[in-house]
Amino acid sequence: MQNPRLAARYSKSLLDLAVERNSLERTLEDMKVLNSICTQSPEFCSMLRSPVIKGDKKLKVINEVIKNYSISELSNGFISFLITKGRELNLGEIATAFIAQYNELKNIRTVKLTTASPMTDVVKSSIEAKIAGYMPKDSVDLKTEVDESIIGGFVIEMGDRLYDASVLKSLNDIKSRILDSSYSSKI
Repeated sequence: MQNPRLAARYSKSLLDLAVERNSLERTLEDMKVLNSICTQSPEFCSMLRSPVIKGDKKLKVINEVIKNYSISELSNGFISFLITKGRELNLGEIATAFIAQYNELKNIRTVKLTTASPMTDVVKSSIEAKIAGYMPKDSVDLKTEVDESIIGGFVIEMGDRLYDASVLKSLNDIKSRILDSSYSSKI
């Protein structure tokens, strides 16, 4: 059950508390761990959502899952607080919102680059430098993805902007121009 407003409020509270206690970076690492666990384990998320499992049992399961990650006292307390309030089902969403708010605070822009084949590190750093040149006040966090369906070229997603320089888009543009009735009537 997605609740972005709730996630934003709880993550903002945690962010403010982490800043106040001077443990922002440590809390960020903890939230990345929790986000990763929630993303990679649908069973874990199902357990968090289950109304049958009591809060104390959920806390024991969470503690068992995160015991090898040395989660900070602040994050552990926050998890316990969420369970007390019955908001543990939003844990993954809150962790994601925390990471986004941290990036906003530190002026880090996440850019997703999709290519048809894997890139070399040289090409990746060249593209990252080019993108960073357009945002001199911000840091760039470049995420790469391979999607063979775009055939060639690349697609860049940055916030609400999309730059599609893929072969697939070019082919689709050509196809739509050919199928466009106004084009065929001019022939």
